[in-house]
Amino acid sequence: MNAPSGVDAAQPARTRFSWIPIVIAGVAAAMHIWKLPEALSFVQDDLGMTLIESGVLLGIVQVGSMALGLAISLFSEVLGLRRTLLIGLSLLTVGSLAGAFAETTGFLMATRALEGVGFLMATVVAPPLIRLITPPARTNIAMGWWGSFQGLATFVAVLASTLLLTSVSWQVWWVVMAVVTAATIPLIVVFVPPPPSDRDSNVRLAARRVGATVKTLTPWMAGIVFACYTLQWGSVIGFLPTIFDEAGVGGLWPGVFTAIVGGVNGVGNILTGRLHQRGIPMRRLVLIGLGTMGVASIITFAPDWSGVPGGLVVQILAVTLFSGVGALVPASLNRIAVDIAPPNGSGAAAMGLMVQIYNGANFVGPIILATIATAAGSWHFSWVMTVSATLLGIMLAWRFLSARRLGIDFQHRV
Repeated sequence: MNAPSGVDAAQPARTRFSWIPIVIAGVAAAMHIWKLPEALSFVQDDLGMTLIESGVLLGIVQVGSMALGLAISLFSEVLGLRRTLLIGLSLLTVGSLAGAFAETTGFLMATRALEGVGFLMATVVAPPLIRLITPPARTNIAMGWWGSFQGLATFVAVLASTLLLTSVSWQVWWVVMAVVTAATIPLIVVFVPPPPSDRDSNVRLAARRVGATVKTLTPWMAGIVFACYTLQWGSVIGFLPTIFDEAGVGGLWPGVFTAIVGGVNGVGNILTGRLHQRGIPMRRLVLIGLGTMGVASIITFAPDWSGVPGGLVVQILAVTLFSGVGALVPASLNRIAVDIAPPNGSGAAAMGLMVQIYNGANFVGPIILATIATAAGSWHFSWVMTVSATLLGIMLAWRFLSARRLGIDFQHRV
């Protein structure tokens, strides 16, 4: 296995639980993505947005990630993984606070883009930082928990927004999120070991490590397979409150159901870490996850369940399966991301490249889904996008992500 490189590559003290504040910070960062879906109808009313503009707003937080993944990895190589994480959390705090004062769609989108840069900085450096500070016997468990950060964030953010928005405005919710994120900064400062200060910070050498990683095929393929997952999951879960609302689910239930579906994804990621610990082949897990997502999305969207007794229950169960078993994909790909850089490469760059690719899918996914729904006049053809992504992901994973090709053995019994 290749050790992750970066500014922090000299080994800090490895402690059993130092990865936990990083996961908490990741959940807080991802909550900025998932603070919007339940608030979307309020934002639409306040700012007069169309459905397609809403899709852009859901996805624009990924713009920085699309364009700056490798730049952030180079930045972290020079400045340090821990410092980059702290800067990212600070940008998220500032962006959310500024967004609370938005009076136009353009300004709100700009603040969401700033949040996207902060989110990128946090999520690029967190996996290699966890890999660096965690004892090897705990790495699979720690990375499984890290893989859960999106699902846990969905559960917490959607459920919290569902309850809070019954009594406060979406602007107050934005301020609450700024405070929550700011609170994670001292956790990182106090409980995550600082990297050694004697690491070479030569920009030219850092650029060579990033360049060596970019020239390696595996991070590209892993990133595209990851994108086949995020294209589906981010767009479906992002619009799920709207879909449930249009299906006649009233009151708080659209938000509650969406939170549960997202939370199941978090649980799936954590359990996948246990499967890695037992040595289950990563490619097998990815194929099962993608295949289940494709089938479950057809069951969810293709039939007209409105006139079928119990049809809504079937849809909820199907989309829960879509999210829960689909978690096999991000948990597995996040796990290999910290180990697939070449010996002279950068773990942060491998993660940055993958994040840049899969967040591109996160950006276009809601727009594609909203466009399909607008053209069709319903959500019944959403499966066309999800199944297409599933098939592409399965083909690429089968060809490029075998255990023999990766040369990585996850099994580490304790």
